[in-house]
Amino acid sequence: MESFKQNLTENSYSRQEELTFWDCDRDQKARVAALLSKMAVFAGYDYDARGLTHQVLYDRREVFLLSRAALRIHVCPQAGDVLDITTWENGARGAHMQRVFEMRDQTGRLCVSAKSDWILVDPLTRKILRPNSFTAKALTVCPKEIDCPAPRKVVLPKTGLEELGTRIVRWSDLDGNGHLFSGNYGDIIWDALPAGLQERTPQEFYINYCKEATLGEELRLVGVREGETFRMEGFGSDGACFSSLCVF
Repeated sequence: MESFKQNLTENSYSRQEELTFWDCDRDQKARVAALLSKMAVFAGYDYDARGLTHQVLYDRREVFLLSRAALRIHVCPQAGDVLDITTWENGARGAHMQRVFEMRDQTGRLCVSAKSDWILVDPLTRKILRPNSFTAKALTVCPKEIDCPAPRKVVLPKTGLEELGTRIVRWSDLDGNGHLFSGNYGDIIWDALPAGLQERTPQEFYINYCKEATLGEELRLVGVREGETFRMEGFGSDGACFSSLCVF
């Protein structure tokens, strides 16, 4: 058996991964939740490989929280596919530090491309820091164009919204930061979509992470369908936790 490859360069990190049944839905297609999870995990892989583990960054009081993400699914990967996943930093814009991704199959075909915006936070005070205050390393810029729209603000209309039920944040939803893991929002969204859309693969997906959701919190979900798109928002006890847009 051949070991999967990984590679670290001055401005990128890449690694081969096989999609498992857990990563996929009942039709053995990659779940949006799994793709979001891999984005978060690969951002960590990149910094871990450079010696900047979560604990190192925490001790420096410079940790990252995912703020917004955009996905473009060119060809939906399936269970058993081996993907070459590559991530690059992409500088900063305003208060956001940017990171981009590509996922390719073993023929080199582009399956998924993604862009993300992150905020830098002091984990003790929860104060948002400016990108230029990041001292752990100099930010690099992706040397290629990524075929994905930029993350954007997702806003729902004031009227015509459908109540989609509630979702309690459970123990298994939490990550090492003690809040709802960013990838799990994908499953929450898909569980609340109309049945006819749950079976479809989106061409594009956008999500805004507004406030952390914690153990026991009840999220109230509302949404609206507009042609081949569906917008959804989740509200916690202290306002909106997330908003999303699925483009089919």
